Amino acid sequence: MRLILFATIMLLSVSTFAQKLEYSVLFHGIGDNREYSREYATPQTILGERSSFEIGTTLEEKHQFRVGLSHMYEFGSEIDDLKPKLTAYYRYSDNRKTFYFGAFPRMNLINYPLALLTDTLNYYRPNLEGMYGEYKWVWGNQSGFVDWTSRQTDNKRETFMAGFSGKIQLSSFFFENYLLMFHYANKGIQLEGEHISDNLGMALFLGSDLEKIVPLKRAYIKVGFLESSLRERGITGGYITGLSFIGEFYGESKDFALKTTFHQGNGHNLMNGDRFYDAESYLRTDIYWKFINYDNIQGRFNISFHLINGSTLDQSQQLSLVYKFGNTSN
Repeated sequence: MRLILFATIMLLSVSTFAQKLEYSVLFHGIGDNREYSREYATPQTILGERSSFEIGTTLEEKHQFRVGLSHMYEFGSEIDDLKPKLTAYYRYSDNRKTFYFGAFPRMNLINYPLALLTDTLNYYRPNLEGMYGEYKWVWGNQSGFVDWTSRQTDNKRETFMAGFSGKIQLSSFFFENYLLMFHYANKGIQLEGEHISDNLGMALFLGSDLEKIVPLKRAYIKVGFLESSLRERGITGGYITGLSFIGEFYGESKDFALKTTFHQGNGHNLMNGDRFYDAESYLRTDIYWKFINYDNIQGRFNISFHLINGSTLDQSQQLSLVYKFGNTSN
C-alpha cells in the first residue's frame, strides 16, 4: 500500500508539471513448464502474468523521467503473495550515449547468455536497481550496469551484480564480450559459517552473420569460451575456476526460429546462470514459433530440449505474450 501511495503521489506530481504527459502499459503473459530431472535444475511450472505501467515526461528530447509499478501475479496464488515493484528512473539518450539511473525495466535492455543470467530474472526481478550506460560507435557498442539486489540489514546479506558487455562488427564478422560479477556479502550481524563470496563469469565469442549465404531473415554462428570463478573467503583460499568451449547457431524465418547452444569442458558455478552449465557437457536446442507478430503485441511459443552429459534428456516449453501500448515508443 505504501508503494501504491508513493507511486500515486509521483504520478500526480509528474502530470502537474509535465509539458507532455507520456505513458506506457505492458502486459506480459508467462507460461513456463520445466520437465527437468533434479540433478541440475528444479522441475517446476511457472504460470502467470506481469502487468506494469510507467508515466512521465521528456525534456529537450534527451532527458526522460518515468515512475510506475510492476506486479507479478502467479495463477493459483493470492494477489499479494508477490509484492509490487516500484519503477522510478531517469534516462538520458542521444545518438551515441544512453544512461539510466534508478529502478528501470530489464527486458530488452540486458541480454546476456543464459549461462551467465537465467531468464527467470525477467519473471521475478523485472527491474535493474542501480545504473546502466551504453556507448555506440558505427562499428559496435559497449555497455555496463550495476544492479543492487539486496541492501545489508541485521538479517539480510548485501548483494549486488555488475556487468560489461559489447559487440564489435566488421562486415559479416563480429566479436562479443560478456563479463559478470556477483558479490555476496555478510549480514549486519554475522553468523558463524557465513562467508563473503565473489562469483565471476566471462564469455567471449567470435562469429559470423549468415544472412548473405542462407535464405533466412536472420542467421549467425559463433564460437568461444565460457569461464567462471568462485571464491568463498576463508574457505576456498582462492578462486575455483571452470573453463569450457561454447558455441551457438541461430536461424530465423518469418514465423519460426531455431537456436542450438553447445557447452563442453569444466562444469561451472554461476550463481545467477542456468544450472545446466554446472554439467561438463550440455546441448540445448530451442524451436520457436512466433504465432502473433505485430508492432505492439508479440506471442511466442518455444519447445526446448536439454541433453546433459550425453545421457539425460530434459525438455521445457515456454509461452510468452507481450502486449504494450501507450503514447511513447520507449
